[in-house]
Amino acid sequence: MNIRLYNARILTMEHKRPAFSGEIWIKDDRIVYVGEEETLKEELEKGEMEGLHFDEEIDCDNNLLMPGFKDCHTHSAMTFLRSYADDEPLQKWLAKKVFPNEQKLNEDYIYEFTRLAVLEYLSAGITTIFDMYLMPDVTARACMDTGMRAVLTSGLNNFTSSVYQMEDEYKRWNSKEYPLISYHLGFHAEYTNSKENLYNLGHLVRNLRAPVFTHLAETEGEVDDCKKRYGMTPAMFIESMGLFAYGGGGFHCVHMSQDDMDVFKRNRLFVITNPASNMKLASGIAPIAEFVKNKIPVAIGTDGAASNNSLDMFKEMFLVSALSKIREKEADSMDAVRVLRMATVNGARALGLKRADVLAKGKYADIIMIDMKRPNMQPENNIRKNLVYAGDKSNIKMTMIAGRVLYKDGEFHIGEEPEKIYRSCNDIVKKILK
Repeated sequence: MNIRLYNARILTMEHKRPAFSGEIWIKDDRIVYVGEEETLKEELEKGEMEGLHFDEEIDCDNNLLMPGFKDCHTHSAMTFLRSYADDEPLQKWLAKKVFPNEQKLNEDYIYEFTRLAVLEYLSAGITTIFDMYLMPDVTARACMDTGMRAVLTSGLNNFTSSVYQMEDEYKRWNSKEYPLISYHLGFHAEYTNSKENLYNLGHLVRNLRAPVFTHLAETEGEVDDCKKRYGMTPAMFIESMGLFAYGGGGFHCVHMSQDDMDVFKRNRLFVITNPASNMKLASGIAPIAEFVKNKIPVAIGTDGAASNNSLDMFKEMFLVSALSKIREKEADSMDAVRVLRMATVNGARALGLKRADVLAKGKYADIIMIDMKRPNMQPENNIRKNLVYAGDKSNIKMTMIAGRVLYKDGEFHIGEEPEKIYRSCNDIVKKILK
């Protein structure tokens, strides 16, 4: 399908390029033109767009188009525990509320709860998710059926999945057969995996020459326990097992020493921070300013709805900046412009999605429209800072993924009525939590 987005303000997120008035043209799942109004006639005269006929033309009414947010750490199907598994520290929360109820999940349940999460992602302007959960094949199916772009990773631990299963998933979901789905190697955490598990994973890492992602240094207790077991922090231990030889990253990274940061620099790893979840579980405040000073790239995730409890990148962006200011006791410790880049460009790069970072010719048509006519977006002193400090989900007017409008003006276009998904999820929750 060919779509013309016109009469728009455009923030491409290209380095230092300001917002401008212009148009974006889309052919199938790619952008074929993005430019300022004054250059449009010149582009047409080149003849490159000759024969391009639009199936749909959308008047953006001077609202803002920009790349969608990349939620770089989430557990989509954990929507089933939203506002049920609350007010507990991490290890107690996992042991009492999460692990026992996850044992009751099946494929049908995970499918429905993932579709519920997709509705929330779309209404929040999230166009890509990095999902770690049970049964990744089911998550992939739910995302393909709804049009969501997803990068999957394994939650390998001593009780679920295996290195052999991970290898099969890696090869299947990185094939060209599934354009919306890709896959990275991963494991749940050091503390949920035996050394043998991680040793076997190391063989796979070397064979595939692939990056690895994991929960890392989320709590002080996790770090202290790892030191007791292996005489090293989690970051140093994982590096010693050869798991970071080809890059990857860590989710949370709250309690990090300078030695840990050196591990990240040596191995070109990404930090994926989850401030709302870390606050709610009282895990701590990640040293984002220190990561930036050490030239460690940072991306942002929501974590799951059981610990957050909303899948909202606006909230996360605000907290990344505001919590850094509190931690460092410096109001200028984390600029909003840098944070917006973490939520978009850095997220795409962490996930290896080179065609999803900015709005430019040849990139994926993963685009969101920000409603600039709401009072929180006025006056327009600084659009980027408005998005981080004043923006919220109500500003998402449209979400497009791979050239398909999946959400617009409060309505979803995913092939299923939201009310049916809501009813199904509530029925399932009653069975699981009765």
